[in-house]
Amino acid sequence: MRYKLGIDVGGTFTDFFLVSNEGEEVMHKTLSTPEDSSIGFITGIRELAEKLMKSDSDFVQSIDAIVHGTTVATNTLLTLQGAKTALVTTLGLRDALEMRRGIREEQYNNHYQNVEPLVPRYLRLEVNERIDAEGNVITPLSESDLDQLVEKLRDEEVEAVAVCFMNSYLNETHEKKATEYLREQLGDMFITASYEVLPSIRFYERISTTVVNAYVGVVVDSYFQSLLGKLEAMNFRGSFLIMQSNGGVVTPEVARKIPAVTVLSGPAAAPIAGAFFAEILGYDNCITIDMGGTSFDASLVVNRHCVTSTEGEINRYRIALPTLDIVTIGAGGGSIGWMNSGGLLQMGPQSAGALPGPVCYDREGAEPACTDADLILGYLDPKYFAGGKYKLNKEKTFAQTDVKLAQPLDLSILETAAGMYRVINMNMAQGVRQVSVERGYDPREFLMIVAGGAGPIHAGEICRELEIPMFVVPNVAPIFCATGMLLGDLKHDYVKSYITRFSDIDKELFLKFYKEMVDESEAVLSKEGMTENKVELQPSLDLRYVGQYHEVPLQVDMDDIRSFNLERIKKAFHKEHNRQFGYSLEQEGTELEIINVRLRAIGVTEKPDSFARLDTSVPVRNIDFALKSKRNVYIPEINDVEEIPVYDGDKLTEKYTVEGPAIIEQINTTIFLGKSYDCDSGIGGSFVVYNRDKYPDGFRFDQTD
Repeated sequence: MRYKLGIDVGGTFTDFFLVSNEGEEVMHKTLSTPEDSSIGFITGIRELAEKLMKSDSDFVQSIDAIVHGTTVATNTLLTLQGAKTALVTTLGLRDALEMRRGIREEQYNNHYQNVEPLVPRYLRLEVNERIDAEGNVITPLSESDLDQLVEKLRDEEVEAVAVCFMNSYLNETHEKKATEYLREQLGDMFITASYEVLPSIRFYERISTTVVNAYVGVVVDSYFQSLLGKLEAMNFRGSFLIMQSNGGVVTPEVARKIPAVTVLSGPAAAPIAGAFFAEILGYDNCITIDMGGTSFDASLVVNRHCVTSTEGEINRYRIALPTLDIVTIGAGGGSIGWMNSGGLLQMGPQSAGALPGPVCYDREGAEPACTDADLILGYLDPKYFAGGKYKLNKEKTFAQTDVKLAQPLDLSILETAAGMYRVINMNMAQGVRQVSVERGYDPREFLMIVAGGAGPIHAGEICRELEIPMFVVPNVAPIFCATGMLLGDLKHDYVKSYITRFSDIDKELFLKFYKEMVDESEAVLSKEGMTENKVELQPSLDLRYVGQYHEVPLQVDMDDIRSFNLERIKKAFHKEHNRQFGYSLEQEGTELEIINVRLRAIGVTEKPDSFARLDTSVPVRNIDFALKSKRNVYIPEINDVEEIPVYDGDKLTEKYTVEGPAIIEQINTTIFLGKSYDCDSGIGGSFVVYNRDKYPDGFRFDQTD
């Protein structure tokens, strides 16, 4: 038997999803080891081997592919524990990291403080060279200047160097020469340059991204070196791939060279999995939400493509590489309830985390959190949390909620918990609005895919607030990101800046840019084992009206690029601009301006064939065999408690209909159905929850639009 394994390292748990070529699926969790993520990684593999009653060596040798999502780069930026980094830049520009975009990000915040640059000023070293805005050499680069740099870098014992010169995106000659010279003189030191990382216009974005790449590079490289060494010692001979922030996967060689592509490695897998399960149900568009212990992530899939942005930030450090557009807010099971200065109830972003955790964990946590509210409202069984692995302290939860919140608010404990539930649901609904409405999309037109252990308890009310008629809880929801990693394709993003009006586009130069990017991408994918029939090319352009400051990314057809069909591209831009901003300037005849030409090259990987596909038969409604008990549960629609049935979700593997209000309990998650909802189980490996007024006859594949 042969296996593929997805591994997602989180803050508290490391998730594993194992699929075999014979259809076997195994979900597994183990505690993460923040001091060295590779320890938890290897521990989990050994625990999986034990589960399957195999030796470590035999199990590892039977794994054909491992796809890994890591938080190493993210945590390095969050904790500021990166390498001692130097910056080499053009004379007069060493303060660009502090000047940023030249505007205060929070203009009306009188307490605003600028972010501390990753490179201290004394390590921002200048070189007397200059290339103008046309790409012409004004001041040549001298080797004597570079010799002085080498001495300084050695004396300061720096660990990494970022090289970024003015206008190098137009002419990389100086930057390339400096980088090669430094690598030759400084041996194994991690040295990276903007022409390798982000060869595009906008100096601050380019210099910030290059510095981030250098800052995390040593840590990421060390991690992968350690991990690959441990896997080699276990005789692993399969392929090893890393999840990128853009939702694709890359080889360790690429990730070690440009580690900045992994800063959102873990969360990026969720929308990939969301798109897969949505497609099974016949939907091209979906919103994926993932509610964890600390945070809530929301992302969008449009026309089966995960929405991508180049506006990414981690800890306020700009990373202008293509990343999936994921909105993250501080709303999770550990989000603490508190009162602001006006006496109003708030939820989060402060979190109780895993230790001490919510009050009900009985680990010295004293502040009532979202999970505590869920317990008080009856959504959780104190004896069946995580399948009975943990027992929740209900009495302590009631007592602390009363003292900390109910009495100060002059409310009953139940009213307080209901308020906590409503507030955090509204917070998460606003997060969904950020990723949909604020991007010009109507969430009512999207299917919602729900992930995370706590997500299905809250999803119904989020959907009710946003008027989304249906949500889906995949059977792999608790390890959703690990699942998404097995569904990711190889992806490489390329960009070339070309600033000109549409009427002035040089056809020969325009096509030359794309040919160069296509040739490079095909060579890289071929090296990674991709044949021509498995390669997909997705060109796009960054466009704007002349006079505008911000551009609009527009995906275009490769046929329109090759045929130089600018009229079709212009019409598509006007339409997209109107969708996003509510107007276009097509009738006025306003000129368009091109800023960047981009290419995403995709190497389509083989997907596990064990995932369930859609069965269109009618679900059975008699589910008495799965009834566990009945209990009093808070029903939001009536703002009161009602006794409702509780079903064993792990028994509902076939096609059944559960009528709300009801609770569906599984080992790793709980689904709450309000009065407005029914649920069909066994639909494409998922629970499909739908508004009964919208779908009175239940979910049918041919009803979707």
